[in-house]
Amino acid sequence: LRESLKPQKNYIFYCQSCGDIIVKDRKFLRVLPLPSENWNALVEEWCCHPNPFDRSTLHPQHDDCFLGDTFFLLNSGNESHKSKENTRVICKRCKTMLGETVSSDTVKYYVTEVIIRPSEGSFCTTPRAQFLQSMVAQCLVELSSAKSTFRFTIKGDDGKIYILIWLLNSDTLLVESLGSSSSHSVFTLFGDIFIPSSGPVGTWNAVKVLYQPCVKSKNKQ
Repeated sequence: LRESLKPQKNYIFYCQSCGDIIVKDRKFLRVLPLPSENWNALVEEWCCHPNPFDRSTLHPQHDDCFLGDTFFLLNSGNESHKSKENTRVICKRCKTMLGETVSSDTVKYYVTEVIIRPSEGSFCTTPRAQFLQSMVAQCLVELSSAKSTFRFTIKGDDGKIYILIWLLNSDTLLVESLGSSSSHSVFTLFGDIFIPSSGPVGTWNAVKVLYQPCVKSKNKQ
C-alpha cells in the first residue's frame, strides 16, 4: 500500500471476496504511515515521566489515509457498512467482514479483505487463496525487514491464534516446469492459479516458512 497508494489521486475500494465497491472515488491529500502497532508499550522505556500519549488516538480526516502494518484507517464519511449488532464492518453484498469501527468517524479496514485500485483503472478479481497468500507473504517480508523479527502469529477477528509462522527465507525463487504434471502436486499449493499462462517454465518469487497450526484437530498443544 505504501508504494501503490499516493496522494492527489482518486481510488476505489473493492471487497476482495465479491468485488463490490466499498468506497468510491476517494482522493487523499495525505497518505501517512502509522507508528508500529506496539509503540505504546515501549513509550515508558523512553520517557522519564508518565506517558504523554496515553489517551491520544489518531483519527484521520476525510482526506487522510493512515497505513498500518496489516490495516489502514479511513474517515468513514458518508459510507456506512457497519453492522447494527456490533462494531464489525461488513460487505453489503457478500456479508464478509472487512474491518471494524475504531470510533464514530474512523474505520479500520484489513489489508486481506480490501483491494484498492485507481479510479481510472480496471478491476479484475483475484482468486481468494492467491490473494491471501500473496498479501501475507508481503506482510511477513516487510515486517521482518523493518523490525528484524521472523516469528509471527496469525489471529482471527475473535483474537484466537490460528497458526504460528517462522519465516526462513524471503528471497526464494520458485521454478517449475509446466510440462511436468508430477511437479504440480509438490510445489503448487493452490493448483493452477500460480502457473503462468505462457512459456515452458514458470518462475515466481516465494517465501519459505515453517508453520504450526493451532487448531485443536491439528495440534492439541
